[in-house]
Amino acid sequence: MSLQVAITRKSFGPETVLRDLAFTVARGDVLAVLGPSGVGKSTLLRIIAGLDRSFQGQVRRDGRLAMVFQEPTLLPWRSALDNLVLTTRVSRAAAEAALSRVGLGGKGALYPGQLSLGQQRRLSLARAYAAKPDILLLDEPFVSLDETLVADMLALTESVIAEQRPATVFVTHSRAEADRLATRQMVLAPLQTA
Repeated sequence: MSLQVAITRKSFGPETVLRDLAFTVARGDVLAVLGPSGVGKSTLLRIIAGLDRSFQGQVRRDGRLAMVFQEPTLLPWRSALDNLVLTTRVSRAAAEAALSRVGLGGKGALYPGQLSLGQQRRLSLARAYAAKPDILLLDEPFVSLDETLVADMLALTESVIAEQRPATVFVTHSRAEADRLATRQMVLAPLQTA
């Protein structure tokens, strides 16, 4: 399985943010996407995920997809455990194991509003990893985590990618994170206007 992306053009009104962008990501590969704010990194992930269909070009993806957004997208009316079980359809035991793996063991009964932002981010990561996706999209998943926790989450992400071998696209501002996780890197730059 692989991911194939060919974007001819993506615009917001008169402003083109992505143009003539083509790449593939095979199972087990990690493509890091770097670049300054506003160049379309998150937009690219939303296109790949099928959340933004207003573009010229095509995206081909096979299998199950999981995405970790910049901001945790959790069900606030459901417990941490239910956020995993309901969205990934894993067993409660597998959900508990996923929570433990990201350092949230024993917190399954808490609601997202009872968790710190860092814990919510870890819950979002747990949900994506528990889904065992064929394609994994990560949009700055370690932002606002303290340095020690970033190191732990990078190590966890490395082990999950090694075990599950999804085709991964990882957006980051951190060259160090890209160097550690990615098998290759792509840098987006602002488009020149004519």
